[in-house]
Amino acid sequence: MTRRRRGDPVHGWVVIDKDEGPTSAAAVHRIRGLLGARKAGHAGTLDPLASGVLPVAFGEATKVVPCLVNCSKSYRFTARFGVGRDTDDAEGRIVATSDMRPSEEVIRSALPEFCGTILQRPPLYSAINIDGRRSYARARAGESVELPERQVHVYRFELVDRPDDDHAIFELVCGRGTYVRSLVRDLATRLETCAHVSQLRRTAVGPFREKDAIRLEKITATVYNERRREYLLPIVAALDDIPALMLTEAETVRVRNGNAIPASQDCSDEGGIGNRAERHEAAFLCVGPGNVPVALARRVEREIRPFRVFNL
Repeated sequence: MTRRRRGDPVHGWVVIDKDEGPTSAAAVHRIRGLLGARKAGHAGTLDPLASGVLPVAFGEATKVVPCLVNCSKSYRFTARFGVGRDTDDAEGRIVATSDMRPSEEVIRSALPEFCGTILQRPPLYSAINIDGRRSYARARAGESVELPERQVHVYRFELVDRPDDDHAIFELVCGRGTYVRSLVRDLATRLETCAHVSQLRRTAVGPFREKDAIRLEKITATVYNERRREYLLPIVAALDDIPALMLTEAETVRVRNGNAIPASQDCSDEGGIGNRAERHEAAFLCVGPGNVPVALARRVEREIRPFRVFNL
């Protein structure tokens, strides 16, 4: 006897404005329960002390999560100079202090060094796996942890406010795998002082912005009626810059079954499609009659080959 899956087949995105405190997993669990959905996942973890944009995928939208994870992310955060902590955020134990407070001019002059493709060492208290165990678990156990540097990309890193000598507020646009805590730690070292992130808010993930984000309390207020589904965005909301390939009914049947179809001249990689494909792992969004999303696909020689098919 087949076990029946709990929940409804909900498909699409809800962009949560996560509060400080709960983990990303806890936020996903709560919104999944509020919508009564069978399946949910998020695109890009936010630390418990961080707030802001947390896109949550439901049902078939979870197949798009890898595409969104590769998109750029934007943050607004506050660095607290003069105090270094082992977690590189406000939660950790103080491990260093300094009387040095860099001037606004000195801070601005150092920021270009942290833009472009740079090498960055992740924080010890991170979720990176080391021989099957999380780095934060090893650090909490008192083990000596040495994380290797890795390449990340920073598109924009700007000082936007200096409320007092101890604090500086920055805005950042970065690529996958960039740690804000590491940037602040390394910037402070460059400025011959120490620092940690005292406040962090994510303002965008790919096409999703702060203006799209809904606080969980607002959704909770509508849980007893169908209005809770009005915050659900379509699956394709995460794929706003991937070109669409319109299919005929016959082509739709083939692609839905995982089969390739011949590529037309309109499916060339000219005009930058190839560059977008690198970022999203897809060259085309295949759309069937009625504007129903059918699959993500790539062009391979003279064929369009689906690699993620939506069961809608």
